[in-house]
This record gives sequence, structure tokens and C-alpha cells, in this order.
Amino acid sequence: MLTVTGALRVLVDPRTERYGDGDGDVIVEDGSSVASTLDASGCVVTAGLVNAHHHLLQTAFRTLPGTRGVPMADWLPAMAQAYRTAGHDPELYEAAAAVGAAEGLLSGVTTIADHHLNWPTDVSTDETVALAAATVDAVRGLGGRLVFVRGSARDDPSHAAASADAIVRALLHEEAVGGTDPDGRLQIAVGPAGVHSDGEATFRALGEVAAEHGLRRRTQANEQVDTAIALERYGRRPLDLLEEWGWLAPDVTVAHLCDVTDDEIARLAAAGVTATHAPGCDVPMGWGIAPVARLAAAGVPVGLGTSGGGSNDAGHLLADARLAMQVSALVGPQLPARQVLGMATEGSAIGLGRPELGHLGAGSAGDLCVWDVSGVADAGVADPVAGLLWASPGRRPKHVVVGGRVVVRDGRLVTADEGELAARLRERLARGRARP
Repeated sequence: MLTVTGALRVLVDPRTERYGDGDGDVIVEDGSSVASTLDASGCVVTAGLVNAHHHLLQTAFRTLPGTRGVPMADWLPAMAQAYRTAGHDPELYEAAAAVGAAEGLLSGVTTIADHHLNWPTDVSTDETVALAAATVDAVRGLGGRLVFVRGSARDDPSHAAASADAIVRALLHEEAVGGTDPDGRLQIAVGPAGVHSDGEATFRALGEVAAEHGLRRRTQANEQVDTAIALERYGRRPLDLLEEWGWLAPDVTVAHLCDVTDDEIARLAAAGVTATHAPGCDVPMGWGIAPVARLAAAGVPVGLGTSGGGSNDAGHLLADARLAMQVSALVGPQLPARQVLGMATEGSAIGLGRPELGHLGAGSAGDLCVWDVSGVADAGVADPVAGLLWASPGRRPKHVVVGGRVVVRDGRLVTADEGELAARLRERLARGRARP
């Protein structure tokens, strides 16, 4: 049993703004008979952050020449060339995922949804399982939770479906429910990149795998470039196609949604679809800003994601929450800090179908962050909860707990050496560049 004591504020549920004030202790169970305590004096305690949209492999390919300030038509081949140069193997996938997951944990992210889209061509189903397993092992080895999304980007539909089925059968526990292992550390989902990339056959094939195994489905839609390609290729908007292909439903989460009409928002709400906002990707890529206030007002639950290193270059979800709050006034009313913090916790968890995540109330999984607000960056802040977003850009938590287990203590990883993780990825990339 772990007790977190002495916090200034304990934010139990950001949606209802329920608090435990003053010296209200937080007790979480971890299955251990050894009692331990974390001192949270001068701190705010929140649930662990849930990054609902990441591309962990891209952690290895940040700030590449030719990828900043360019159209997507130029960005995609630049990224593809980088993948080809490095080469796809379990070592690279493990090293990139470990760095991405460590970056997340050190910034308060206890759960990452990794929408893995970039698979090597001409590989066997078993080889795709090995690549997925490397990613899973890296994140779980650090103590984090992973939602592994077997994605597709122009993959052969039947091969993508066979790979997804094999990954589920090989990596999930036989007692998994809804695509989630009994311990909650691994969840598997499926999701094509979007209608700009994959056709009806891929959406339907992966949808059949999801139906067979009870998996959730995820995709990307309505960035401006996605809308433009759909109109050019099909003469229709992306959400029209997703609806026709059976991908507007309560088990579906759609990322980005920058270019949506009021009618489309109403259709998303009526279908029970959830959304993921990714401003740290959408703004620098020039894709626009999702109208979060309109989506939420219509009843669409909205989570938050960083997207990948190829577009965002960082996996710091709280920094992107701050950005989401700041740019929201460009497309509607400014989002309150607590609403955006709720997106980064419970909003993301709802989209994953994980009611135990994103809050510290009854039935929670015991994931939490302890944020020190006693320093100069927070001096003069009247509301320490709102200050988590408004003040101190790039702040790191003091402690991070996943399932009652401390994985970050006093700002340092408990489960691995940060320098060794970085060195391993650099060395692997150097060998890839040196290949003939």
C-alpha cells in the first residue's frame, strides 16, 4: 500500500472539480504487503496523464531536415526515407518506444496510446508480431501502460488484418477483456491512418478483427489535408466515408478533427464517437485547430494526444494541454484550464474505453502524479490547479505512480537510467545510417 500525504490539493476528478484539500491523503493499492509513503508537501496531486494519440516510432526521427514547415506531401516521403535508412527491426522499435515512454513518464504520462502506422513491406505476420512485442516490452519494462494500436498506412488489407489478429493472439492474455489484459498494462486496438491513406477494404478488414476480439478502433480524420484528399479522390468528405464504411460508432475514436462542420459534429455526437485533440501536431503542421469547445458542447468526449515526434518533436502532454488552452480562443471560447486537464486525463481514458484511468475516485487504477508547486515558477499563482497549465511551461512532476508502483521519484526514473536509454537509441540510429 502506498500513501501520498501532505498535498496542497488532490484533484480527484477534473470534470466535476472534486478535491481533497490540505492534508487529505491518497492511498493506492499495489498488491504489496510493504507500506510506503510519498511526501507531497507543497504539491498538487492529479491522476496520471493519458496520452491518447502518439506514434512512438517517430521518437527516433525528430527535427529531421525536410520535415519542418513543409506540406504533408513533402513530409511523408521525408519520414519514409528516414525509416528506410534506419531499417525496421525489433531493436529500433524497442529503443524508440523506451525513449518515448520514458519521456512520457518523466512528464506525467502514465498511459500511452501508440498508433503504429509504419510497418516494413514484405515481412511475415510473425515478424510484425515481433516488432509489436518489442514496443510492448519497452513500455511495460519501464512501468507504464500501453495501448498498442495496430495501424495501417497503405498496407495490404488482408495482411494488415492477419497481422492485427496475430498480435492479439500472441500478446494479449487469454483472460483479456475488451482488448485489455487483466492487469491493465496492455491494451490492443486497431486503426487505419485515415481515408487519405487507406481505402474501404482496409477499414472493413480491421473492423472485422476488432469485432472478433472486442477491440476498440481508432483513426485520424479531417485535418485539412485529409479533407482535400478525400474530396479529390472520392468527391466526399472524410466523415461521410467513415460513416459509410462503418467507422462512426461508440467504439471509435477519431484524432485531429480540425476541419469539421456543425453538422458533422452533430453526427459524431449522435454516433457516440469520441475525439482526440492533438494541437502539438496540428498547429506546426498547419492543419488547423480542432473546435474543442463545439465538440464538447455537442456531447463528444474529447481527449488529448501529442501525436508523434515527426510532427510534434515532443511527447510532453501537459505542454500540449497548455497549448490547447492557449490556441482555443482562435476557434471559439477559451477553454478553462480544468477542462483541458480533464481532457488529458479522464477525457483520454473515456476514448480508450478505460473507466479506471484518468481519475483518483472510487475504482481508479492508482495512477497519479505529484506536481511540486512551491517554487518560483508558481509563486504568485492564485489557483495552483490552473497554474499547472498556465505557469511553468514544460514542468515535470516530482513523483509518478502507476498502479500503486512508484516509477518516477524526485524527478528521476526508478525503472531505468535515462542516459542509457538515450544512448541506446543514438547508437542504433548511428548504425542504421552507416549501413551501405
